Amino acid sequence: MQVERREKLGLLLGLAGVICFSITLPATRVAVEYFGATFVGLGRTIFAAMIVAFVLLVRKEKRPSLRQFKSLVIVSLGAVLGFPLLTSWAMESLPVSHGAVVVALLPLATTGFAMLRAGEVPSLIFWLYSLIGSLAVITYAVHLGFGQLQFADLALLAAVLILGLSYAEGGKLARELGSWQVIAWALLIAAPLFIVPVFLNVTGEMLHAPLKAWISFLYLAVVSQFLAYVAWYSGMSLGGISRVSQIQYLQPFLMIAISALFLNESVTLFTVLVAAIVVCSVIFGKNAAVMKKGAASVKQ
Repeated sequence: MQVERREKLGLLLGLAGVICFSITLPATRVAVEYFGATFVGLGRTIFAAMIVAFVLLVRKEKRPSLRQFKSLVIVSLGAVLGFPLLTSWAMESLPVSHGAVVVALLPLATTGFAMLRAGEVPSLIFWLYSLIGSLAVITYAVHLGFGQLQFADLALLAAVLILGLSYAEGGKLARELGSWQVIAWALLIAAPLFIVPVFLNVTGEMLHAPLKAWISFLYLAVVSQFLAYVAWYSGMSLGGISRVSQIQYLQPFLMIAISALFLNESVTLFTVLVAAIVVCSVIFGKNAAVMKKGAASVKQ
């Protein structure tokens, strides 16, 4: 019963993280229009790092060990550097709905890296439902006419791969270091490297940016770059990396719904039908067995 409660809590926290992440691309699309990709992609890290530095000092958190530090570098490369910068650059030229479809491949990437880094071995049934979810979003991409890759798509694909590795590494590390501590230390490791490039991209025109641009940037810094990761890594540490990662299949459709509400992008009946298929794949997939290497099959 205790295991079941942990798993349910993990799934709920994972869902909270996904909802927060779903606003990331729409907010990025708004912010880069006024601030540029470099300032948005890297500047949000500096702002978030100032917040977590204060929290770490007040709580007098113990510094990570050398082994944990190496894992934190991997988390930083994906969650703090690679994904924010690459998606900010891609969102300068792509609509949110396009980016959302490519990001939908993230659960597969996360599950693959969970096998390599966290020792999780999903069952055949688990992979079946995961592939159904992937095929649904790929079909959706083809239907929208996104069959041909643009150069910005390659940036998004690279972002997905590096973030998948970061998720798996962070989910594993959260079990021993703590969920919010993982992203907090990852931010502090990366932030000093971003000060110069961010400073070089500051312009006087930014002071005249509209309120929606600043709200979008603050959301990216406080929620997307920190609070959402706290919920996400907590969820993966409690519910299992592979299983909780399946909730990410809902993310592209949440992104599209948000972009329809705030950016006036259209939502079709086909989108709703594909979303229903994806929801079903998540519901059934979360009950499939996931094993740990050298252990019996269990529902984590």
